[in-house]
Amino acid sequence: MKNSPTRTERDSMGEMQVPAAALYGASTARAVENFPVSGTPLPTELIHAYGRIKRAAAETNAELGLLEPAMAEKIAAAATEIEAGTHDAHFPIDIYQTGSGTSTNMNVNEVIATLCKPLAVHPNDHVNLGQSSNDTFPTAIHLASALALRDTLIPALVDLENALKRKAAEFSAVLKIGRTHLMDATPVRLGQEFGGWARQAGLSASRAHKSLHALLELPLGGTAVGTGINAHPSFAEKTIARLAEDTGIPFSEAADHFEAQSAKDACVEVHGQLATIAVSLHKIACDLRLLGSGPRCGIGELRLPATQPGSSIMPGKVNPVIPESVTMVAARVAGNQTTVTWCGAGGFLELNVSMPLLGACLLESIRLLANAANTLRAKCVDGIDANEARCRELIELSLSMVTSLVPKIGYDRATKIAKESVATGRTVRELCEASLAELGLTAAELEDLLDPQRMSGGG
Repeated sequence: MKNSPTRTERDSMGEMQVPAAALYGASTARAVENFPVSGTPLPTELIHAYGRIKRAAAETNAELGLLEPAMAEKIAAAATEIEAGTHDAHFPIDIYQTGSGTSTNMNVNEVIATLCKPLAVHPNDHVNLGQSSNDTFPTAIHLASALALRDTLIPALVDLENALKRKAAEFSAVLKIGRTHLMDATPVRLGQEFGGWARQAGLSASRAHKSLHALLELPLGGTAVGTGINAHPSFAEKTIARLAEDTGIPFSEAADHFEAQSAKDACVEVHGQLATIAVSLHKIACDLRLLGSGPRCGIGELRLPATQPGSSIMPGKVNPVIPESVTMVAARVAGNQTTVTWCGAGGFLELNVSMPLLGACLLESIRLLANAANTLRAKCVDGIDANEARCRELIELSLSMVTSLVPKIGYDRATKIAKESVATGRTVRELCEASLAELGLTAAELEDLLDPQRMSGGG
Protein backbone atom coordinates (compact mmCIF):
# COMPACT_ATOMS: atom_id res chain seq x y z
CA MET A 1 0.00 0.00 0.00
CA LYS A 2 3.07 2.25 0.25
CA ASN A 3 2.73 3.91 -3.16
CA SER A 4 -1.05 3.63 -3.46
CA PRO A 5 -3.53 6.54 -3.48
CA THR A 6 -4.21 8.01 -0.05
CA ARG A 7 -7.02 9.45 2.01
CA THR A 8 -6.85 11.90 4.90
CA GLU A 9 -7.54 10.61 8.42
CA ARG A 10 -7.27 12.34 11.77
CA ASP A 11 -6.26 11.26 15.26
CA SER A 12 -5.56 13.20 18.48
CA MET A 13 -2.30 14.53 17.02
CA GLY A 14 -3.74 15.77 13.74
CA GLU A 15 -4.10 14.69 10.13
CA MET A 16 -2.32 11.79 8.46
CA GLN A 17 -2.31 10.44 4.92
CA VAL A 18 -3.45 6.81 4.94
CA PRO A 19 -3.43 4.41 1.98
CA ALA A 20 -6.90 4.60 0.46
CA ALA A 21 -7.38 0.83 0.57
CA ALA A 22 -6.19 0.46 4.16
CA LEU A 23 -8.66 -0.52 6.85
CA TYR A 24 -6.62 1.22 9.52
CA GLY A 25 -6.55 4.91 10.36
CA ALA A 26 -4.29 7.77 11.37
CA SER A 27 -2.76 6.23 14.51
CA THR A 28 -1.61 3.17 12.60
CA ALA A 29 -0.27 5.23 9.70
CA ARG A 30 1.65 7.37 12.18
CA ALA A 31 3.18 4.25 13.76
CA VAL A 32 4.17 2.86 10.35
CA GLU A 33 5.94 6.14 9.66
CA ASN A 34 7.58 6.26 13.09
CA PHE A 35 8.97 2.72 13.16
CA PRO A 36 10.68 1.83 9.85
CA VAL A 37 13.04 -0.49 11.72
CA SER A 38 12.98 -4.14 10.64
CA GLY A 39 10.25 -4.29 8.02
CA THR A 40 8.80 -7.23 9.96
CA PRO A 41 5.35 -6.86 11.51
CA LEU A 42 4.22 -8.68 14.62
CA PRO A 43 3.37 -12.38 14.28
CA THR A 44 -0.14 -12.94 12.95
CA GLU A 45 -0.86 -15.23 15.93
CA LEU A 46 -0.72 -12.15 18.15
CA ILE A 47 -3.10 -10.23 15.90
CA HIS A 48 -5.52 -13.15 15.80
CA ALA A 49 -5.42 -13.34 19.60
CA TYR A 50 -6.27 -9.64 19.70
CA GLY A 51 -9.33 -10.41 17.58
CA ARG A 52 -10.49 -12.93 20.20
CA ILE A 53 -9.98 -10.38 22.96
CA LYS A 54 -11.89 -7.61 21.19
CA ARG A 55 -14.78 -9.96 20.39
CA ALA A 56 -15.04 -11.16 24.00
CA ALA A 57 -14.76 -7.57 25.27
CA ALA A 58 -17.57 -6.36 23.00
CA GLU A 59 -19.84 -9.19 24.13
CA THR A 60 -19.09 -8.44 27.78
CA ASN A 61 -19.70 -4.72 27.35
CA ALA A 62 -23.07 -5.48 25.72
CA GLU A 63 -23.97 -7.79 28.61
CA LEU A 64 -23.04 -5.06 31.08
CA GLY A 65 -25.19 -2.52 29.22
CA LEU A 66 -22.18 -0.42 28.22
CA LEU A 67 -22.56 -0.96 24.45
CA GLU A 68 -25.70 -0.99 22.32
CA PRO A 69 -26.36 -4.60 21.26
CA ALA A 70 -26.25 -3.77 17.54
CA MET A 71 -22.87 -2.01 17.91
CA ALA A 72 -21.45 -4.80 20.07
CA GLU A 73 -22.58 -7.37 17.54
CA LYS A 74 -20.93 -5.46 14.71
CA ILE A 75 -17.67 -5.09 16.67
CA ALA A 76 -17.70 -8.78 17.55
CA ALA A 77 -18.25 -9.76 13.91
CA ALA A 78 -15.35 -7.57 12.76
CA ALA A 79 -13.13 -8.93 15.53
CA THR A 80 -13.99 -12.48 14.45
CA GLU A 81 -12.75 -11.68 10.94
CA ILE A 82 -9.45 -10.47 12.43
CA GLU A 83 -9.21 -13.63 14.52
CA ALA A 84 -9.69 -15.69 11.37
CA GLY A 85 -6.83 -13.90 9.58
CA THR A 86 -9.05 -12.31 6.94
CA HIS A 87 -7.38 -8.92 7.27
CA ASP A 88 -3.76 -9.78 8.10
CA ALA A 89 -2.45 -7.40 5.43
CA HIS A 90 -3.83 -4.44 7.38
CA PHE A 91 -1.52 -4.91 10.39
CA PRO A 92 1.79 -3.53 9.11
CA ILE A 93 3.36 -2.06 12.27
CA ASP A 94 6.94 -3.10 12.96
CA ILE A 95 7.88 -5.36 15.88
CA TYR A 96 10.19 -2.60 17.11
CA GLN A 97 7.52 -0.10 18.13
CA THR A 98 6.21 1.41 21.32
CA GLY A 99 7.10 -0.94 24.16
CA SER A 100 3.55 -1.27 25.45
CA GLY A 101 2.18 -2.37 22.08
CA THR A 102 -0.11 0.67 21.99
CA SER A 103 0.42 1.06 18.26
CA THR A 104 -0.78 -2.46 17.58
CA ASN A 105 -3.75 -2.14 19.95
CA MET A 106 -4.81 1.00 18.09
CA ASN A 107 -4.21 -0.75 14.76
CA VAL A 108 -6.71 -3.43 15.83
CA ASN A 109 -9.15 -0.83 17.16
CA GLU A 110 -9.02 1.18 13.93
CA VAL A 111 -9.47 -1.82 11.64
CA ILE A 112 -12.48 -2.98 13.64
CA ALA A 113 -14.00 0.51 13.59
CA THR A 114 -13.57 0.69 9.81
CA LEU A 115 -15.15 -2.73 9.33
CA CYS A 116 -18.14 -1.59 11.38
CA LYS A 117 -19.09 1.20 8.95
CA PRO A 118 -21.61 2.67 8.37
CA LEU A 119 -22.11 2.42 12.14
CA ALA A 120 -20.28 5.25 13.90
CA VAL A 121 -17.95 3.02 15.93
CA HIS A 122 -15.09 4.87 17.62
CA PRO A 123 -11.80 2.95 17.98
CA ASN A 124 -11.19 4.23 21.52
CA ASP A 125 -14.64 4.88 22.95
CA HIS A 126 -16.28 1.68 21.71
CA VAL A 127 -13.77 -0.93 20.48
CA ASN A 128 -11.34 -0.21 23.33
CA LEU A 129 -14.03 0.21 26.00
CA GLY A 130 -12.83 -0.99 29.41
CA GLN A 131 -9.38 -1.74 28.03
CA SER A 132 -5.88 -0.36 27.68
CA SER A 133 -2.93 -1.37 25.53
CA ASN A 134 -1.19 -2.05 28.83
CA ASP A 135 -3.49 -4.94 29.73
CA THR A 136 -4.69 -6.15 26.32
CA PHE A 137 -1.25 -6.55 24.75
CA PRO A 138 0.16 -8.83 27.48
CA THR A 139 -3.15 -10.69 27.44
CA ALA A 140 -2.71 -11.23 23.70
CA ILE A 141 0.80 -12.58 24.31
CA HIS A 142 -0.48 -15.07 26.88
CA LEU A 143 -3.43 -16.07 24.74
CA ALA A 144 -1.49 -16.51 21.50
CA SER A 145 1.37 -18.37 23.20
CA ALA A 146 -0.93 -20.71 25.11
CA LEU A 147 -2.81 -21.60 21.93
CA ALA A 148 0.43 -22.17 20.03
CA LEU A 149 1.79 -24.40 22.78
CA ARG A 150 -1.38 -26.47 22.96
CA ASP A 151 -2.13 -26.70 19.25
CA THR A 152 1.33 -26.93 17.66
CA LEU A 153 4.28 -27.56 19.96
CA ILE A 154 2.87 -30.13 22.38
CA PRO A 155 1.39 -32.33 19.61
CA ALA A 156 4.64 -32.14 17.64
CA LEU A 157 6.69 -33.25 20.65
CA VAL A 158 4.29 -36.07 21.47
CA ASP A 159 4.46 -37.27 17.86
CA LEU A 160 8.26 -37.17 17.97
CA GLU A 161 8.27 -39.10 21.26
CA ASN A 162 6.04 -41.80 19.76
CA ALA A 163 8.20 -42.07 16.63
CA LEU A 164 11.32 -42.51 18.75
CA LYS A 165 9.54 -45.11 20.89
CA ARG A 166 8.65 -47.07 17.77
CA LYS A 167 12.28 -47.05 16.70
CA ALA A 168 13.37 -48.05 20.22
CA ALA A 169 11.15 -51.12 19.94
CA GLU A 170 12.31 -51.84 16.39
CA PHE A 171 15.98 -51.69 17.42
CA SER A 172 15.61 -53.31 20.86
CA ALA A 173 17.77 -56.30 19.92
CA VAL A 174 20.45 -54.42 17.96
CA LEU A 175 23.71 -54.45 19.94
CA LYS A 176 26.26 -51.67 19.43
CA ILE A 177 29.11 -49.99 21.20
CA GLY A 178 28.35 -47.21 23.68
CA ARG A 179 30.35 -44.02 23.78
CA THR A 180 31.24 -41.54 26.50
CA HIS A 181 33.38 -38.46 25.83
CA LEU A 182 32.91 -39.51 22.16
CA MET A 183 35.22 -42.44 22.97
CA ASP A 184 34.48 -46.17 23.00
CA ALA A 185 32.63 -47.43 26.05
CA THR A 186 30.81 -50.67 26.87
CA PRO A 187 28.06 -52.15 24.67
CA VAL A 188 24.48 -50.90 24.67
CA ARG A 189 21.43 -51.70 22.61
CA LEU A 190 20.43 -49.29 19.87
CA GLY A 191 16.91 -49.42 21.26
CA GLN A 192 18.23 -48.11 24.57
CA GLU A 193 19.66 -45.05 22.83
CA PHE A 194 16.39 -44.39 21.01
CA GLY A 195 14.52 -44.91 24.27
CA GLY A 196 16.63 -42.21 25.89
CA TRP A 197 15.81 -39.80 23.08
CA ALA A 198 12.12 -40.71 23.32
CA ARG A 199 12.24 -39.86 27.02
CA GLN A 200 13.82 -36.49 26.18
CA ALA A 201 10.99 -35.76 23.74
CA GLY A 202 8.40 -36.85 26.31
CA LEU A 203 9.91 -34.63 28.97
CA SER A 204 9.95 -31.79 26.43
CA ALA A 205 6.20 -32.23 25.96
CA SER A 206 5.79 -32.13 29.75
CA ARG A 207 7.82 -28.95 29.90
CA ALA A 208 5.61 -27.38 27.24
CA HIS A 209 2.57 -28.33 29.35
CA LYS A 210 4.16 -26.69 32.39
CA SER A 211 4.89 -23.53 30.44
CA LEU A 212 1.27 -23.34 29.26
CA HIS A 213 0.14 -23.34 32.89
CA ALA A 214 2.39 -20.33 33.56
CA LEU A 215 0.31 -18.33 31.06
CA LEU A 216 -3.14 -18.96 32.54
CA GLU A 217 -3.37 -15.74 34.58
CA LEU A 218 -4.39 -12.89 32.26
CA PRO A 219 -3.65 -9.21 32.93
CA LEU A 220 -6.94 -8.10 31.30
CA GLY A 221 -8.87 -5.71 33.51
CA GLY A 222 -5.92 -3.81 34.93
CA THR A 223 -6.24 -1.12 32.19
CA ALA A 224 -3.61 1.63 32.43
CA VAL A 225 -1.55 0.83 35.52
CA GLY A 226 -3.23 -2.13 37.20
CA THR A 227 -5.98 -0.27 39.06
CA GLY A 228 -8.69 -1.08 36.54
CA ILE A 229 -9.58 2.57 35.96
CA ASN A 230 -12.41 3.08 33.40
CA ALA A 231 -13.27 -0.63 33.39
CA HIS A 232 -16.49 -2.06 34.84
CA PRO A 233 -15.75 -4.09 38.00
CA SER A 234 -17.08 -7.24 36.31
CA PHE A 235 -15.44 -6.64 32.93
CA ALA A 236 -12.30 -8.72 33.49
CA GLU A 237 -14.03 -11.69 35.09
CA LYS A 238 -16.69 -11.95 32.40
CA THR A 239 -14.37 -11.33 29.46
CA ILE A 240 -11.77 -13.81 30.64
CA ALA A 241 -14.51 -16.39 31.23
CA ARG A 242 -15.51 -15.93 27.58
CA LEU A 243 -11.91 -16.41 26.45
CA ALA A 244 -11.62 -19.55 28.55
CA GLU A 245 -14.81 -21.00 27.12
CA ASP A 246 -13.86 -20.00 23.58
CA THR A 247 -10.41 -21.59 23.70
CA GLY A 248 -10.96 -24.47 26.09
CA ILE A 249 -7.99 -23.20 28.13
CA PRO A 250 -8.75 -22.41 31.81
CA PHE A 251 -7.66 -18.78 31.83
CA SER A 252 -8.29 -16.71 34.95
CA GLU A 253 -7.91 -13.12 36.06
CA ALA A 254 -4.49 -12.16 37.37
CA ALA A 255 -4.21 -12.49 41.13
CA ASP A 256 -2.39 -9.16 41.21
CA HIS A 257 -2.74 -6.80 38.25
CA PHE A 258 0.29 -4.77 39.27
CA GLU A 259 2.48 -7.85 38.98
CA ALA A 260 0.79 -8.95 35.77
CA GLN A 261 1.41 -5.66 33.95
CA SER A 262 4.68 -4.46 35.38
CA ALA A 263 6.46 -7.83 35.18
CA LYS A 264 6.65 -10.44 32.46
CA ASP A 265 8.10 -13.19 34.63
CA ALA A 266 5.58 -15.75 33.35
CA CYS A 267 6.78 -15.19 29.79
CA VAL A 268 10.42 -15.48 30.84
CA GLU A 269 9.54 -18.72 32.63
CA VAL A 270 7.83 -20.06 29.51
CA HIS A 271 10.78 -19.31 27.30
CA GLY A 272 13.10 -20.95 29.80
CA GLN A 273 11.18 -24.17 29.21
CA LEU A 274 11.40 -23.58 25.44
CA ALA A 275 15.16 -23.16 25.73
CA THR A 276 15.36 -26.50 27.55
CA ILE A 277 13.29 -28.13 24.81
CA ALA A 278 15.65 -26.66 22.22
CA VAL A 279 18.63 -28.18 24.04
CA SER A 280 16.91 -31.58 24.04
CA LEU A 281 16.16 -31.44 20.31
CA HIS A 282 19.72 -30.30 19.65
CA LYS A 283 21.10 -33.28 21.55
CA ILE A 284 18.89 -35.75 19.68
CA ALA A 285 19.75 -34.22 16.31
CA CYS A 286 23.49 -34.21 17.00
CA ASP A 287 23.46 -37.83 18.18
CA LEU A 288 21.60 -38.92 15.05
CA ARG A 289 24.03 -37.23 12.70
CA LEU A 290 27.05 -38.56 14.60
CA LEU A 291 25.80 -42.16 14.54
CA GLY A 292 24.87 -41.73 10.88
CA SER A 293 28.21 -40.24 9.88
CA GLY A 294 30.05 -41.84 7.02
CA PRO A 295 28.76 -43.79 5.24
CA ARG A 296 32.16 -45.50 4.85
CA CYS A 297 34.57 -43.49 6.97
CA GLY A 298 32.46 -42.43 9.93
CA ILE A 299 30.57 -44.24 12.68
CA GLY A 300 27.90 -45.42 10.27
CA GLU A 301 25.74 -47.32 12.77
CA LEU A 302 22.61 -45.57 11.49
CA ARG A 303 21.42 -44.96 7.97
CA LEU A 304 19.56 -41.65 7.88
CA PRO A 305 17.06 -41.04 5.07
CA ALA A 306 18.58 -39.40 1.99
CA THR A 307 16.54 -36.25 1.49
CA GLN A 308 18.57 -34.24 -1.05
CA PRO A 309 21.97 -34.11 -2.79
CA GLY A 310 24.61 -33.01 -0.31
CA SER A 311 27.22 -31.38 -2.47
CA SER A 312 27.48 -29.32 -5.62
CA ILE A 313 30.95 -30.72 -6.30
CA MET A 314 31.12 -34.22 -4.70
CA PRO A 315 28.81 -36.63 -6.57
CA GLY A 316 26.77 -39.01 -4.46
CA LYS A 317 27.37 -37.15 -1.19
CA VAL A 318 24.35 -37.03 1.13
CA ASN A 319 24.36 -34.90 4.26
CA PRO A 320 22.33 -35.03 7.51
CA VAL A 321 20.44 -31.88 6.53
CA ILE A 322 17.39 -32.46 8.73
CA PRO A 323 19.36 -32.75 11.98
CA GLU A 324 21.42 -29.74 10.88
CA SER A 325 18.23 -27.73 10.45
CA VAL A 326 17.18 -28.67 13.98
CA THR A 327 20.50 -27.51 15.42
CA MET A 328 20.04 -24.11 13.79
CA VAL A 329 16.55 -23.85 15.27
CA ALA A 330 18.10 -24.54 18.67
CA ALA A 331 20.62 -21.77 18.06
CA ARG A 332 17.84 -19.33 17.21
CA VAL A 333 15.85 -20.28 20.30
CA ALA A 334 18.98 -19.80 22.41
CA GLY A 335 19.26 -16.30 20.99
CA ASN A 336 15.60 -15.65 21.68
CA GLN A 337 16.16 -16.80 25.27
CA THR A 338 18.63 -13.98 25.76
CA THR A 339 16.24 -11.51 24.12
CA VAL A 340 13.23 -12.63 26.16
CA THR A 341 15.26 -12.44 29.36
CA TRP A 342 16.39 -8.94 28.46
CA CYS A 343 12.82 -7.93 27.58
CA GLY A 344 11.56 -9.39 30.84
CA ALA A 345 14.02 -7.16 32.62
CA GLY A 346 12.43 -4.22 30.78
CA GLY A 347 9.75 -3.66 33.38
CA PHE A 348 9.91 -0.23 35.00
CA LEU A 349 7.52 0.69 37.76
CA GLU A 350 3.95 -0.09 36.55
CA LEU A 351 4.65 -1.35 33.04
CA ASN A 352 6.94 -3.57 31.01
CA VAL A 353 7.97 -1.67 27.89
CA SER A 354 9.53 -4.42 25.78
CA MET A 355 6.37 -6.42 25.10
CA PRO A 356 6.17 -6.46 21.28
CA LEU A 357 9.65 -7.95 20.93
CA LEU A 358 9.07 -10.33 23.83
CA GLY A 359 5.86 -11.60 22.27
CA ALA A 360 7.43 -11.96 18.84
CA CYS A 361 10.37 -13.98 20.18
CA LEU A 362 8.16 -16.20 22.31
CA LEU A 363 5.87 -17.05 19.42
CA GLU A 364 8.77 -17.52 17.01
CA SER A 365 10.44 -20.02 19.35
CA ILE A 366 7.22 -22.01 19.77
CA ARG A 367 6.65 -22.08 16.01
CA LEU A 368 10.25 -23.03 15.19
CA LEU A 369 10.41 -25.80 17.77
CA ALA A 370 7.11 -27.27 16.63
CA ASN A 371 8.18 -27.23 12.98
CA ALA A 372 11.60 -28.65 13.82
CA ALA A 373 10.11 -31.51 15.86
CA ASN A 374 7.66 -32.34 13.07
CA THR A 375 10.37 -32.25 10.41
CA LEU A 376 12.81 -34.32 12.46
CA ARG A 377 10.14 -36.96 12.93
CA ALA A 378 8.72 -37.09 9.42
CA LYS A 379 11.88 -36.63 7.36
CA CYS A 380 14.47 -38.32 9.56
CA VAL A 381 13.39 -40.52 12.48
CA ASP A 382 10.62 -42.37 10.68
CA GLY A 383 13.02 -43.45 7.92
CA ILE A 384 16.08 -44.44 9.97
CA ASP A 385 17.56 -47.91 9.49
CA ALA A 386 20.17 -49.67 11.61
CA ASN A 387 23.43 -50.86 10.06
CA GLU A 388 23.63 -54.01 12.18
CA ALA A 389 26.80 -55.34 10.53
CA ARG A 390 28.62 -52.12 11.36
CA CYS A 391 27.31 -52.23 14.92
CA ARG A 392 28.68 -55.78 15.43
CA GLU A 393 32.01 -54.88 13.87
CA LEU A 394 32.59 -51.90 16.13
CA ILE A 395 31.69 -53.87 19.27
CA GLU A 396 34.48 -56.33 18.59
CA LEU A 397 36.97 -53.57 17.83
CA SER A 398 36.28 -51.69 21.06
CA LEU A 399 38.91 -51.66 23.79
CA SER A 400 36.17 -51.20 26.36
CA MET A 401 35.10 -54.82 25.93
CA VAL A 402 37.80 -55.51 28.50
CA THR A 403 35.70 -53.76 31.18
CA SER A 404 33.60 -56.88 31.84
CA LEU A 405 36.76 -58.81 32.73
CA VAL A 406 37.73 -56.52 35.61
CA PRO A 407 35.79 -58.42 38.34
CA LYS A 408 37.61 -61.63 37.32
CA ILE A 409 41.16 -60.51 36.46
CA GLY A 410 41.46 -57.06 38.09
CA TYR A 411 41.74 -53.53 36.74
CA ASP A 412 45.52 -53.55 36.19
CA ARG A 413 45.58 -56.76 34.16
CA ALA A 414 42.59 -55.58 32.13
CA THR A 415 44.41 -52.31 31.42
CA LYS A 416 47.41 -54.26 30.17
CA ILE A 417 45.19 -56.17 27.72
CA ALA A 418 43.67 -52.92 26.43
CA LYS A 419 47.10 -51.42 25.85
CA GLU A 420 48.28 -54.56 24.08
CA SER A 421 45.20 -54.39 21.86
CA VAL A 422 46.16 -50.85 20.84
CA ALA A 423 49.78 -51.85 20.19
CA THR A 424 49.09 -55.02 18.21
CA GLY A 425 45.78 -54.23 16.51
CA ARG A 426 44.36 -57.49 17.85
CA THR A 427 40.94 -57.42 19.55
CA VAL A 428 40.41 -57.94 23.27
CA ARG A 429 38.71 -61.23 22.51
CA GLU A 430 41.66 -62.49 20.41
CA LEU A 431 44.21 -61.59 23.09
CA CYS A 432 42.20 -63.23 25.85
CA GLU A 433 41.57 -66.39 23.85
CA ALA A 434 45.37 -66.71 23.41
CA SER A 435 46.02 -66.48 27.16
CA LEU A 436 43.12 -68.25 28.87
CA ALA A 437 45.33 -70.22 31.25
CA GLU A 438 47.29 -67.14 32.32
CA LEU A 439 44.02 -65.30 33.00
CA GLY A 440 42.57 -68.24 34.89
CA LEU A 441 39.50 -68.40 32.65
CA THR A 442 37.83 -71.13 30.67
CA ALA A 443 36.67 -70.58 27.11
CA ALA A 444 33.05 -70.71 28.30
CA GLU A 445 33.71 -68.11 31.01
CA LEU A 446 35.39 -65.80 28.53
CA GLU A 447 32.52 -66.18 26.07
CA ASP A 448 30.07 -65.26 28.82
CA LEU A 449 32.12 -62.30 30.06
CA LEU A 450 32.53 -60.86 26.56
CA ASP A 451 28.87 -61.38 25.60
CA PRO A 452 27.68 -57.92 24.48
CA GLN A 453 24.07 -58.93 25.10
CA ARG A 454 24.85 -59.48 28.78
CA MET A 455 26.99 -56.38 28.94
CA SER A 456 24.19 -54.18 27.61
CA GLY A 457 22.23 -54.85 30.81
CA GLY A 458 18.68 -53.64 31.31
CA GLY A 459 16.92 -50.37 30.76
